[in-house]
Amino acid sequence: MLLTINSSVSSSLLIKSPSIPITSSSFPNSNPATAVRTPRWNPQALQFRVSSSANQTVEVASPPENVGGADCATESGADIVRKFYGGINVQDLSSVEELIAEKCVYEDLVFPRPFVGRKDILQFFKKFNDSVGKDLQFVIDDISTEDSAAVGVTWHLEWNGKPFPFSKGCSFYRLEVVNGKRQIIYGRDSVEPAIKPGDTVLVAIRGVAWLLRQFPQLADRF
Repeated sequence: MLLTINSSVSSSLLIKSPSIPITSSSFPNSNPATAVRTPRWNPQALQFRVSSSANQTVEVASPPENVGGADCATESGADIVRKFYGGINVQDLSSVEELIAEKCVYEDLVFPRPFVGRKDILQFFKKFNDSVGKDLQFVIDDISTEDSAAVGVTWHLEWNGKPFPFSKGCSFYRLEVVNGKRQIIYGRDSVEPAIKPGDTVLVAIRGVAWLLRQFPQLADRF
């Protein structure tokens, strides 16, 4: 699953997660008392964990304590996006609410229409959480960190620590400082399809391109 200025995120924006030990200094905004010191899952204490999948990744397991705090505007866009996934993972929509702008537009390309406004978006995630429960968790594979106004993420889902089938996704978020808080104002999710047509897609694209060359007026109907 899972907010739009550009139709896609350039892969060059995504920075591969470094394969270094995760300590409290790796995440300066985290609570030192709850920082990860070993890659061992402890839902009572940890904010992040190392994925059990083949490529080690960092999962946002729970939102840091200062979600929506007074210094929210000083946090990076990547920090806000991590908190967003963390709130969804622990089904704490009250913390997620503070990260979403009132007039946010959120596009999940599985659905025919975008979700417009904070209330509509929160209702969508409530339905999502009610459907999957807490066993299904978002795991961040890569996240861009250079621009706090635009953040790209690749992620997958895990069921009780194991990769979930057909759950890889790529998301883009646009952020702004609203009333002193950095918030998500736009999001777009593109999720791995369960049916993979392969070269058939190229045949279909070639056919549509040929039709448009023959009848360019058809483009006005898109």
